[in-house]
Amino acid sequence: MKFFQRLGRSLMLPVAVLPVAAILSGIGYWILTATGNDANLVGVFFQTAGGALLDNLPLLFAIGVSLGMATKPDGTSALAGLVSWLVVTTLLSAENVALFQGIDEAEVDLAFSNLENVFVGILCGLIGAWSYDRFKETELPDALAFFSGRRSVAIVSAGLSLVLALVLFFVWPLAFGGLVAFGEFILTLGPVGVGLYGFLNRLLIPLGLHHALNSVFWFDVAGINDLGNFLDGSGTYGVTGQYMTGFFQIMMFGLPGAALAMYVTARTSRRKVAAGVLFSSAVAAFFVGVTEPLEFAFMFLAPGLYLLHALFTGISMAISALLPVRMGFGFSGGFIDLVLGWVNPMAQNPWAIPLMGIFWFAVYFLAFRWIILRFDLKTPGRDDSFDGRVEGEDAASDGRYAATATAFLAALGGASNITDLENCATRLRMELADVSKVDEAALKRAGAAGTMKPGGNSVQVIYGTSVQFVKDAMERIMSGTDRPVAEEDVRALEEQDAAGAGGGSATALRASSLVRLRRPVEGTSVPLEQVPDPTFAQGVMGPGIAIEPADGLVLAPAEG
Repeated sequence: MKFFQRLGRSLMLPVAVLPVAAILSGIGYWILTATGNDANLVGVFFQTAGGALLDNLPLLFAIGVSLGMATKPDGTSALAGLVSWLVVTTLLSAENVALFQGIDEAEVDLAFSNLENVFVGILCGLIGAWSYDRFKETELPDALAFFSGRRSVAIVSAGLSLVLALVLFFVWPLAFGGLVAFGEFILTLGPVGVGLYGFLNRLLIPLGLHHALNSVFWFDVAGINDLGNFLDGSGTYGVTGQYMTGFFQIMMFGLPGAALAMYVTARTSRRKVAAGVLFSSAVAAFFVGVTEPLEFAFMFLAPGLYLLHALFTGISMAISALLPVRMGFGFSGGFIDLVLGWVNPMAQNPWAIPLMGIFWFAVYFLAFRWIILRFDLKTPGRDDSFDGRVEGEDAASDGRYAATATAFLAALGGASNITDLENCATRLRMELADVSKVDEAALKRAGAAGTMKPGGNSVQVIYGTSVQFVKDAMERIMSGTDRPVAEEDVRALEEQDAAGAGGGSATALRASSLVRLRRPVEGTSVPLEQVPDPTFAQGVMGPGIAIEPADGLVLAPAEG
């Protein structure tokens, strides 16, 4: 479960850009459809702008996962994820598969036309993250020294991607073809089959295999062509549209209800953060019918909720198939398609869709809210990565937090007791050799808002949004780059916190600490305000004086 929660957090980075992309694409689609002109420049502009991101969602996932799943990531891990994606998708393109199999490109299995999906993107991202963690510090022989360390990561990622491509070359057509055959079987089950299709459609989205089922029901793979017949108005009234109708209630009403439930159950201090993702995603789902931003926001953080969502979708599809209600779409089950399809000759009682949608809004809201609170699910705004307090102070120089870092290290049993050190938005996350050495009272005195012990050797110290600077200071002290702060400075910090100035945002050093320095250079002292550089003259770099040198010799101002 911890792996999937971490994966869910990794997806939040690419998911954050999708709601705006979905809305832009929807506006473009509406303009093109309403004007009946596929060459309308305004419509093409908006649709292309949104499609640039939506069409490349798997690539965004590959990069986002490679960053989010790596330990202490930098651009190298993102590059590794990108390399993996390019290797896999290029090798398994229809053109290359035809070459490998010695057949015409038109004869290539349809499965390879649906390979560029989020599941493959996530796999490539995981390869990139693993390659980075495992090989970023690898040392090679002198002859190959240029490729040592981070330069080796993308190379390893490419090699592993060859293996993944080989596996998918044989496995992917079997999985895709099996689902197409299963979809053809579902056709014989009537409304129950419609519900089963809706359930599997949502359930297969993380694997990217929902396209296999869609091809059976929406297009002419098995003679149904539900989508095409509805748009052409050439289907059978009362039948055509049954494999699309139930999606409208879920996309326009159900998922926004789920978003509201996740918002109201978010921790009060993080509701504004959660609202940014949830409400924009809900707008995209309602107006355009693009649900991925919202679904991926909780899919891996709370898999049980996603399973419930898939079940609700199946029930909605089955009920719609039983009732005399039919509607279809050209893009997805959103408000725009509902309005455009209202006058379609294949549409049957479209007025019932909003009424059914209100019911599903209430069902989603009540069910999600109860389950989230009952089982303490880590949905957006409740997950640890969103936790903590929001401080308003700007970050100062790294040395400002040296006293806090020194006090924390002492309270955690010393640097040797820390086996792994990370941070999220507001807290330190550590693995300790001996958890019993943690002095929670000392951590509190040094500015921590609280301490959590999730289990095992894990310890989390809640500090605030400036935690990154404390963590950096701790790492410098642990590595020997910086020396621990004098004990009197640590005591001064604790006295500040006791007076109410702590909690992760107070200045970590005393303002009046006296440090004796030897004269570094012969010359004349000049007030800092007279330095012809606004960065120093305005005190941006801190207080001090300037010296106008009399010669070219500069000495170290302090020993060490």
